[in-house]
Amino acid sequence: MKLAHGATAAPPLWSLHLLMLLAAILVSTSFTVGKAIANGLDPIILTLVRFILAALLFLPYVQRRFGLPWPGWAALGRYSVISGALVMFFWLMFESLRFTSAFNTSVIFTLVPGISGMYSAVLLRERLGRYRLIALALAMAGALWVIFQGDIGRLFALELGRGDIIFFIGCLFMAAYTPLIKLLHRGEAMAVMTFWILATGSLWLAVPALDRLAEVQWHEVAPRIWWGILYLAIFCTIITFFLTQVATMRLGPTRVMAYSYLYPPLVLAIEWLYGHGLPPVQGIIGVPVIVLAMVVVQRGVNLEKELKTSG
Repeated sequence: MKLAHGATAAPPLWSLHLLMLLAAILVSTSFTVGKAIANGLDPIILTLVRFILAALLFLPYVQRRFGLPWPGWAALGRYSVISGALVMFFWLMFESLRFTSAFNTSVIFTLVPGISGMYSAVLLRERLGRYRLIALALAMAGALWVIFQGDIGRLFALELGRGDIIFFIGCLFMAAYTPLIKLLHRGEAMAVMTFWILATGSLWLAVPALDRLAEVQWHEVAPRIWWGILYLAIFCTIITFFLTQVATMRLGPTRVMAYSYLYPPLVLAIEWLYGHGLPPVQGIIGVPVIVLAMVVVQRGVNLEKELKTSG
């Protein structure tokens, strides 16, 4: 829909929520796909190939649509800050999936919205608010319940697996992604921003990958690894990055990241459909608590807006 002076009308909020639901489904598949290919290549190489492939696949569209002029060193610096956070997350994700399950990583990821909210409070001066703090508490309680299988003894003993610890560190980086987008966006098209994030991310990864590339026996890499990387590059990188960035500018970082509370039930469904079975029922009890956190965040933000409007 066009407005006066050629401006494009903002999409309705319901459509943005629908897009974020689609993004949540796509991201949820990445945990299972990532687990399936994690041992096929060195995590650094795997992440580098994913970023390069995504950038190359996205390049023709961006060049045809926007011309893709040189953004300047200042803009490149902004994109590099954002991509640095993403690179660290994806590298640590593939590393962690060698030692832990897809379901565990999806559960740990539910801590990201709360951490992202804290980053937003510092970087964007956003108030966490009562509802976001409640959601953070619910998500943390649900995540801890699942990770420790409802065993209080294991919780107090902090019996965390190596993969769980690695992935949590990665989540600290991922939590900065949406706040950084809102902080560093300067009005450029989101597709252009997405491309340069992928391009600068590839450069970040090329540095540690240089001395490892020669060691890879490329002819021995199984076809399923290449299909997995291609899927991750298109559906879980290009599409989800673009959808997330578009939604972030209207819904805000906290509400966008709150969709990650849907990952555990979605991953459970995906794992079940793949015939991988389900974790113990005692652990699954924490999943509804995590999903409730998303409801609290979305409803809480709406109530806060209504109060501001009436005030």
